[in-house]
Amino acid sequence: MVAGALDPTLQTFENDYWWVTLIKLVAVFVILLLLTLFTINYERKVVARMAVRPGPNQVGPKGWFQSLTDGLKLPFKEEIIPKTADKVIYFIAPVISCTTAFTAFSVIPFGGVVSFGHYHTALQLTDVPVSVLVLLACSSLSVYGVVLAGWASGSTYPLLGGLRSSAQMISYEVAMGLSIVAVFMTAGTMSTSQIVEAQAQGNPFHFAGVTWHAPAWYAVLLLPSFVIYCISAVGETNRAPFDLPEAESELVGGFHTEYSSFKFAMFFLAEYINMITVSAFATTLFLGGWRAPWPITAIWHGANTGWFGLIWFFAKVLILLFGFIWLRATLPRMRYDQFMRFGWKVLIPVNLVWILFLSYVKLANNEFSDRTKWLSVGGIVVVVLLIAMLWPAARKPRQLSVEEQVASRPPGSFPVPPIDLQVPPSPRARRAVAERAPATVGVDSEKEV
Repeated sequence: MVAGALDPTLQTFENDYWWVTLIKLVAVFVILLLLTLFTINYERKVVARMAVRPGPNQVGPKGWFQSLTDGLKLPFKEEIIPKTADKVIYFIAPVISCTTAFTAFSVIPFGGVVSFGHYHTALQLTDVPVSVLVLLACSSLSVYGVVLAGWASGSTYPLLGGLRSSAQMISYEVAMGLSIVAVFMTAGTMSTSQIVEAQAQGNPFHFAGVTWHAPAWYAVLLLPSFVIYCISAVGETNRAPFDLPEAESELVGGFHTEYSSFKFAMFFLAEYINMITVSAFATTLFLGGWRAPWPITAIWHGANTGWFGLIWFFAKVLILLFGFIWLRATLPRMRYDQFMRFGWKVLIPVNLVWILFLSYVKLANNEFSDRTKWLSVGGIVVVVLLIAMLWPAARKPRQLSVEEQVASRPPGSFPVPPIDLQVPPSPRARRAVAERAPATVGVDSEKEV
């Protein structure tokens, strides 16, 4: 067993005994279950606080056992399976969603190397040179659970929810993957533990006669990537205001409409574990992972030793989860075409431009002198700002009236309502307007005379 270094390496996990790995596997499973129960109640209480109402307050101390009782109740409810459902795929779909959600946490570092009895081991189940790709792969496979659930239910609304979800999750997964490219380029590795270590090296600066070492958090150094990742994570997890696959107002419940009992509980569990996973992923890639924030490390030099890493890690994860809850409580659901246009025409192009700019900065840092480097980077920024300011605004096409939209339909077509949901006036209303128009003109003319 490898002893004692603060930062784990890939060799740390190669030398773990099988029983140590088994204990860590069970611990990760239990932590995720407990954190899911906490997050469900956490969301209910925060939303209730924002809406000025009590929230859960009956089961357990101050209602904190409410989500536990709900979890125990769901498996014992009656299970109803549609006759038209594909029984095998109907059963496999929630299993896929839960399995991928749990698997993604296998490469997330919870802390550094700690003493485990007479041994030393890292607070991470395992790590590989391409750990970030493992997380992206698990995220990609989770799409299958949602799509298959919608198809196998044999119903219209679940099928529409599954199709929506496939387009949504694939689209925003592209933006999420591009936002992570900047982290690869800066850290020079895809190992999650090494990315955390790269952010711990810090940037020295002088203040009040003292040299301080502030952590180089990529949320600050790569701010556009962090913002795009956060937006993409909300779309990837189907959370409000991007919860279009589960839109109750139009799809009843989306892809899991026909699910009940334990299978519905598995989808419910997978959704919250995915929230926790993307929050833990953001903590690892952009917020220094399990290491304490800079002011604490400057005052307390032992903040990153031992088991204290768990405190900083879960504190950051809870802050990001609060962001999910805040969005749900404040923003309305977007329209589907607006949502897809935002992903493909805004997030992805901005991400590509940012990656090209970052590549040039790294090239200039290695090849050019300091003066030439800063002049060239500043020139690029000025040119981009000028183009953004002087770019002519896109000419909006003339909005057709309701009558023109109705008249433009081909003969014999089905009467589809306009996109803006304005219903054409009824024939009676048209006649009433036509009858009032001459009289109104006559009255106005008499008054003018």
